[in-house]
Amino acid sequence: MSHNLVIVESPAKVKTIKKFLGSNYTVSASQGHVRDLPKSRLGIDIDDDYEPKYITIRGKGELLAGLRKDVKKSDHVYLATDPDREGEAISWHLIHALNIDEKKASRISFNEITKDAVKASLKQPREIDMDLVNAQQARRVLDRIVGYRISPLLWAKVKRGLSAGRVQSVALRIIADREKEIDDFIPEEYWDITAILSQGKGKKEFEAKFIGNSKKKITIRSEKEAQNIEKELKDKDFVITEVKTGERQKKAPLPFTTSTLQQEASKGLNFSTVKTMRIAQQLYEGVDIKGNGTIGLITYLRTDSTRISDEADKSARAYISKVYGAEYVGTAITNKDSKKKIQDAHEAIRPSDIARTPASLKDSLTRDQFRLYQLIWKRFAASRMKDAKYETISAKVTAGDYIFAANTSRLTFDGFRAVYIEAEEEQTEKQDSLKNLKSGDKLLKSDLKKEQHFTMPPAHYTEATLVKTMEDLGIGRPSTYAPTISTLLGRHYISKEGKNIFITELGDVVNNMMTTSFPSIVDVNFTANMESLLDGVEEGEVRWKTIIENFYPDIDEAVKTAEKDLESVKIADEETDVVCDLCGRNMVIKYGPHGKFLACPGFPECRNTKPYLEKAGVACPNCGKDLILRKTKKGRKYYGCEDQENCKFMSWQKPLNEKCPKCGGYLIQRGKYAACNDPACGFKKEAENNDN
Repeated sequence: MSHNLVIVESPAKVKTIKKFLGSNYTVSASQGHVRDLPKSRLGIDIDDDYEPKYITIRGKGELLAGLRKDVKKSDHVYLATDPDREGEAISWHLIHALNIDEKKASRISFNEITKDAVKASLKQPREIDMDLVNAQQARRVLDRIVGYRISPLLWAKVKRGLSAGRVQSVALRIIADREKEIDDFIPEEYWDITAILSQGKGKKEFEAKFIGNSKKKITIRSEKEAQNIEKELKDKDFVITEVKTGERQKKAPLPFTTSTLQQEASKGLNFSTVKTMRIAQQLYEGVDIKGNGTIGLITYLRTDSTRISDEADKSARAYISKVYGAEYVGTAITNKDSKKKIQDAHEAIRPSDIARTPASLKDSLTRDQFRLYQLIWKRFAASRMKDAKYETISAKVTAGDYIFAANTSRLTFDGFRAVYIEAEEEQTEKQDSLKNLKSGDKLLKSDLKKEQHFTMPPAHYTEATLVKTMEDLGIGRPSTYAPTISTLLGRHYISKEGKNIFITELGDVVNNMMTTSFPSIVDVNFTANMESLLDGVEEGEVRWKTIIENFYPDIDEAVKTAEKDLESVKIADEETDVVCDLCGRNMVIKYGPHGKFLACPGFPECRNTKPYLEKAGVACPNCGKDLILRKTKKGRKYYGCEDQENCKFMSWQKPLNEKCPKCGGYLIQRGKYAACNDPACGFKKEAENNDN
């Protein structure tokens, strides 16, 4: 009887797959990549058609020796690495690293680690897909060129250990641009007027919002405008002039892609993107289920597709009909455009068996595994169910020449909501008192409420909204979102406070250098176009080295220009008037992981360091002492008084040495404007300088 070897990536999969195959199969793990470009040099022969020079990854020698023994004992080798371009490349590298005769090797792939899927893949072996391999090579070479050509410039200009990246540098710019939008934002005042109405004494009251007059919508910009409208309404009758009833539907959600899973897990479970992918990987590779052994609970977790296999779709519909009733089974399935990405070869992320309900697995899963599995299970079940239906009522109320509107909606059929409600979904307030309204009815007004508001700046990015933005802009792919954010956090280019992401001082320095010296690398459109070209390689339409040939000369020229510019500037540590307590030298400004600090220039003989207190050049509005540019523990910049013990003043924006002429408060810098710190005042003027 012939003996076969199956090579997977993860040791966790070995345990799951072994129980599906007979004794004539050995299952071993490569533990990820076994060959890569060398760390110590570029590893790409520019003069030999940009040929990459792969070497065995340090520490993998013993593992490869063991795999070679397994190969010799086997009649056939099945390469069962992950079903994506990275997995395809690992299989290709394994053939070369293990010196496997290509006639003796076959590539198999499966979207879920179940007995049926694994056995079916063995019946459909194929050759290595070189389009996928070349797409991975192109990405790897491009990322290596960007990282290894630009990072040394960051080391020279700022500090060693920094890095640039083809995707990470664009993501950093996106965050930096949002921070600037927020800093430059000037709030504008507006007012709401709400009428509290009823059909008579003792009847239920409802709210109607002011929308304008018979000619146009009106935005109320000040309290005076609101008071004038209030006066005009004082003696006016409130009359129903129009009542409309209708029905609206809320569509059932699509099943999860990598991006939408990361977004919902962030919003609903407060998981970071890295945590989401780590736990999803565990669920995919297999979890020990009491009484059943190790089982892969979900399909492959890196996908752009919302497609579902016919078998899984049929199974889900049967389950929904049985548990919830035939009236809950969805009729039409709408798939999101795949954009021809290779990940669309996979299905959406779904349970491998819908009959394995979260409740039935709860005792076998960790708390986090259970919560993520439950989210995936509910979303998939909901995607096969009917839309939710609402009865809507809208009423137009006239008072003199002014118009108010009242709206409500009532859930009449819960549909998919019987299983799943999205995180942060808005709840519609029910106003049952609208049910009996008729055109021509006169209403009793019990109150007229005025409320002041201010327009809000764009929200800070969270991991969820950053992933959505990257996906919308075509920056990166499912496998890159989590590691990109993780790298930015690890390099201290960004920090998190709660869910919000902020750029750090160090991130600002790196972003400014990248936008100045390498504008194309951090250009969103350029990077998105590059992703499209790389997708073309995956589809066999573009030769991968053509992309490198077109890209390398431009970046080479940009690096050489930046090197010359750096040479013309004396890159020396900035000396301060702070004297070292230990040796008497004047301390210098250095950059560390969390930004600037003071260090003795006598290092390594003298290792004295101090916090760097950068004066803002303006006086504290509270006490008149110097304001210091400080940072929170997470690295977010703010302005605080040097006398922190006695004066608690702080401001996110830079205060100016000028009082507000309108209210006497203090002015702050907002982009090109000097604006009052109090939004209620609303004063602003062109700033005399804009140096921050």
